[in-house]
Amino acid sequence: MKLGEKIHYLREVEGNLRGLNRAMTQQELLKAIRSELGAPMSQSYLSQIESGARPHLTNTTRQLLAKFFKVHPGYLVDDPEGYHSELLSDARTLEDKLDLWLVSGAERFRRDPALRRALLALARHKDTRQCLLMLEAVMETPGLVDRLLEVLRPAPAESLKAMEPTPKKQIRKGEA
Repeated sequence: MKLGEKIHYLREVEGNLRGLNRAMTQQELLKAIRSELGAPMSQSYLSQIESGARPHLTNTTRQLLAKFFKVHPGYLVDDPEGYHSELLSDARTLEDKLDLWLVSGAERFRRDPALRRALLALARHKDTRQCLLMLEAVMETPGLVDRLLEVLRPAPAESLKAMEPTPKKQIRKGEA
């Protein structure tokens, strides 16, 4: 992957993490860098980096972008020809690939601690594939997801009281 593609990908992830449901524009990125880190950068410089017209970053810019996107500065370079971010080996099983994919996903959702924990717990399970197949079956059973959440992750006591039905007034014989 080229440096420009990485910057574009990071803008996409950051936009989604900030609730935009889209990539941050270059202008939004520069404004956020200025307000959060107090460092200026020009839109034309960023555009040259993303287009590949400027294939290398200055050390200052690399450090600034790494700090903003919370990535290692070494990530912000072109990958060598033939480089793959995944380990490629015939010995790896489907389970290993699935677990690595889940761990990678957990890192993308680092700002949502509950979701991150859930993905990591799933990746750590000895039979991740079976867990996902079971989840599919649970989701296909009407009402089961809500019922299981009710039982496994009960709401705090005060919200449960609000959900309880109010007792009906008892009517004795002869009253009415």
